[in-house]
Amino acid sequence: MKTRIALIGAGFISDYHARGLQTLADVEIVAVVSKNLENAEKFAHKYHIKEALDDISSLVKRDDLNAVIISTPNQFHAPYAIAFLQNGKDVFLEKPMGMSGDEGRQIAEVANRHNQLVMVGHMWRFDTDTRFIKDTVASGTLGRIFKTKGYGIHENWGPSGWFTKKELAGGGALADMGVHAIDAVRYILDDPKPVKVYARISTEFGDYDVDDTGILVITWDNGTESIIESGWWHPHMDGPEASTSLFGTKGYANLFPTFLKMKEGESTVTTVPELPKREDHCDQIIYTRQMEYFVDCIKTRQQPVPGLMEGQIVLDIVDAAYKSAETGEVVNLM
Repeated sequence: MKTRIALIGAGFISDYHARGLQTLADVEIVAVVSKNLENAEKFAHKYHIKEALDDISSLVKRDDLNAVIISTPNQFHAPYAIAFLQNGKDVFLEKPMGMSGDEGRQIAEVANRHNQLVMVGHMWRFDTDTRFIKDTVASGTLGRIFKTKGYGIHENWGPSGWFTKKELAGGGALADMGVHAIDAVRYILDDPKPVKVYARISTEFGDYDVDDTGILVITWDNGTESIIESGWWHPHMDGPEASTSLFGTKGYANLFPTFLKMKEGESTVTTVPELPKREDHCDQIIYTRQMEYFVDCIKTRQQPVPGLMEGQIVLDIVDAAYKSAETGEVVNLM
């Protein structure tokens, strides 16, 4: 039985999803949708997809469709997800899950009412290096992790178009890049809950109504403090997207570049694990694994992780950060 999927959105990230889905023997991409029909047609031609459409209305009610991958501007995540969920389709949502925590809760309410699945595209959970660091932390080798630093920064570059419009994106570099750093460290730390958030957020580089600079301090319920930096156009970044430093009572771990630094007496010993060579920082394999897992969840009817809860927690942290930056106060989440 083929799993029949439609792609909603024909931008940059949809290429990764299409390539991933096309490696799976029992999956058919039945349609691609873009507001610009010409873009949908080009995309359909490139990946031999039968139908190119410029709105979702004809797909929503179709009986021969199992699921959709939504890769649109953030403004459309919740309304499109809700429309498909109400009509019996499972949904994969690119990150962030919605424009706000309230939108996340609306999506969850509909998904639960209709017994449909929602997966959120926090793809660093499918990366080999990230999993290696997570396993190292879980083994206790590093002792108790008391502090982390994570990065979601573009050096000497920033997006344009809908990313820089608050009404379409909900936020700027924090909603775009910071969410990767937040979810990556949550995953590595075994998904703790956030207790408090303090943030300083500003716009330093562009004439737009969203942020391009952010520093967050998140206190987790396991006692770890995480510093998260987000940005576009910065003159320097301490590591690529989702790069994370973890400081433990017995040693240190770094993700991207990936290495361990362990205490030995009064000195330290650095080891670099033998991990598969990356073609690219955001390697296709991560997205392919993500699609494999989503399709497997559709077949087995198991709730995906990262799903509703993981997506919601990231949205709640982002909301709290914007509120903290506005008031200058710490925001309590528990």
